[in-house]
Amino acid sequence: MSYMNRYMRGMSNGGFASGEALSNEELRAHVPSIFASEAHESRSERFAPISTIEVLDELRVEGFDPFFAQQARTRIAGKEAFTKHMLRLRHRSITNAEGEAFEIILVNANDGTSSYQMIPGFFRFVCANGLMVGDTFNDVKVRHSGNAAHEVIEGAYTVLEDAPIIADQVERFKSITLQDSERQILADAAHMLRFPEAYGEDAKDAPVKASDLLSPRRHADRGTDLWSAFNVVQENTIKGGLRGRIRDAQGRIARRTTREVKGIDQSKTLNRAMWMLTERMAELKAAA
Repeated sequence: MSYMNRYMRGMSNGGFASGEALSNEELRAHVPSIFASEAHESRSERFAPISTIEVLDELRVEGFDPFFAQQARTRIAGKEAFTKHMLRLRHRSITNAEGEAFEIILVNANDGTSSYQMIPGFFRFVCANGLMVGDTFNDVKVRHSGNAAHEVIEGAYTVLEDAPIIADQVERFKSITLQDSERQILADAAHMLRFPEAYGEDAKDAPVKASDLLSPRRHADRGTDLWSAFNVVQENTIKGGLRGRIRDAQGRIARRTTREVKGIDQSKTLNRAMWMLTERMAELKAAA
């Protein structure tokens, strides 16, 4: 197994990745719910199940491959075969010279916990910290009713149309230089999103300070541009592993390490919010 494969395996966001396109055998072992062809017994007759694996097989023919898979946990016996899951699909033709690729993030569930969703995303190979773009780009939601499978395939191409727009956004972020105070603004906003319990009247200590989110994990991330700042803050927010201290209820100092964000919904929400923050920073810099 190559160095990149080992790195990506270690950095997978609560799911499974191997550094290569995932086979059906690997998917069945790690995310069995994508193979559900029927609805969970809790659903009514009006609920139209969407078989994720059937859609994936069609998307593979069109050039899309899954590189990351994640399934939500459930405590209800028998429901693990139907629960919410997420796949990250890359198109074989869309990867740039910097080792970055456009993605479609696909979310589905046949137990009623999620509609079928497709969200445009971007993946940075150097640190495997995939991000999801904000609401300024098209995402597609398909209800579990009618001819849902056909709508899903059409939706994949709707999302794919955003690939050049998102790539242009990334290049624009790379061209914008930030001051230290501006980088701190990004970190402050991300810190509030990740540790909301540290704000408000009954605030509790967060395990790390906002400025800790600005600490780069590799030399290549020490740039002063907006894209570098975003990637550093985003990776530190999502991947966890930062060490800090808090004061407990008895006033004693205790060591803490930030946790990786593994939940599908929380990861999606944080990623999209941070992308939107970065867009707003770019707009402010352009207007200055």
